[in-house]
Amino acid sequence: MEPGPIPGGQGLISEVAEAVWHPSPNFGDRRGCSAPDCVLLHYTAMQTAEAALARLCDPDYEVSAHYLIAEDGRVWQMVREADRAWHAGRGAWGACEDLNSHSIGIELANPATHPFPEPQMAALEHLLRGVVARWGIAAERVLGHSDSAVARKIDPGPKFDWQRLAMQGFGVWPQCVAPGDFDLDALRFGYRGEAADVLAAFRLRFRPWAHGPLDDMDRGLMADLAQRWPHMRHSSL
Repeated sequence: MEPGPIPGGQGLISEVAEAVWHPSPNFGDRRGCSAPDCVLLHYTAMQTAEAALARLCDPDYEVSAHYLIAEDGRVWQMVREADRAWHAGRGAWGACEDLNSHSIGIELANPATHPFPEPQMAALEHLLRGVVARWGIAAERVLGHSDSAVARKIDPGPKFDWQRLAMQGFGVWPQCVAPGDFDLDALRFGYRGEAADVLAAFRLRFRPWAHGPLDDMDRGLMADLAQRWPHMRHSSL
């Protein structure tokens, strides 16, 4: 389905056939780049998708995302993909310190209390398939808000199935190799922050069941991430 543009960069029709167009006034031009090169996933931490939709389109709150997916699989688009939505806040991934300008933001309706249901995950995978194809986004550039906002955000949280997404080619999943220098490998992969906070963010995504001090499993998994998907290949960002 072709979008119908109107002045200001907004369209009358969603850019993807499965999404309902519900425009938010909270957007701007991308800064320092002409196109998105990563995807940032969030949960809403609100009771309903409709409440989240209202919040993301309220000019008083100055927040938005490109897409919102309800638990039953309904999808809304609020900001055109070429525009800069306001979802990432302060944070960094590798050399990039303006994730809003470099990313497509996708909010998943979830009050942060339970796993993400099948209709929602299927809708996310379908949406991601189109987004990454349109913009040529690499698998390792599908991130969680917790990855880029270490110590500040935890979404999409420990109940999100990152391994499932990686199996579809949206995101990455490590294997344990010979342990390396965790802090150096974390920096090579893309994490930025204090060592303890980076460990917490890494475990939240790849080992949400793990507790206690840094161990060789942490070191081995991070070594694999750094070897196979170093952020340096995107160092021009």
